[in-house]
Amino acid sequence: MIEVRPLTELAEFREAVRIQRIIWGFEDLELLPVRLFVVAEKVGGMVLGAFDSEDLIGFCLAIPGIREGQIYLHSHMLGVLREYRDAGAGRLLKFAQREAALARGIDLIEWTFDPLDIKNAYFNIERLGAIVRRFVPNQYGITTSPLQAGLPTDRCIAEWHLTRQREAVPVVASISVPAEIAALKQSNVTRAREIQQRVAAEFLDHFSRDLAVTAFERSPASGAYLLSPWPSN
Repeated sequence: MIEVRPLTELAEFREAVRIQRIIWGFEDLELLPVRLFVVAEKVGGMVLGAFDSEDLIGFCLAIPGIREGQIYLHSHMLGVLREYRDAGAGRLLKFAQREAALARGIDLIEWTFDPLDIKNAYFNIERLGAIVRRFVPNQYGITTSPLQAGLPTDRCIAEWHLTRQREAVPVVASISVPAEIAALKQSNVTRAREIQQRVAAEFLDHFSRDLAVTAFERSPASGAYLLSPWPSN
């Protein structure tokens, strides 16, 4: 049975660094160091671990942020070992993060995700109920992770409003991502980059017109971001 609990000890932080390398394949320069885990835990951030018995199999790290006077959590990294990804560990971590945020009086958690990762997009938007109103091209620069395949790190920003339910609104636009994109990253990176550029242009255009992603549909062939009118503030 998977259990989620806070990480507070140096040995636990070191283990989180170790499994980062396994999950993303980063070179050492790009790993979040133990020191960052320590600081996050000490200054109002949140570090949670998912355990199978005594083995750490996933973690999430969040740091506090402030925008226009509102305190929120920026969930900077969440990772789960491959063999546990269909066991609900990611969902347990996110809901534990939600409960801990609410206990502190925080009602907004944000994080970035790759818009080409349609499984993750479905989880964020449909399972958690996040919305997306912002898109950042190449947010982290080119990384050493083989999962990124040398592509720019374009990112959507998910907003998870914890105390209000997302309302049903009319859909006026959509952005489609083919399910084959994960394979194309490894077999035809030029074609993958063309798709990435098209998706980026569509996000930037729709967001400039005060649309937001409010739903996500998935089929064996593709995933589709569904956009609706949304106030800019």
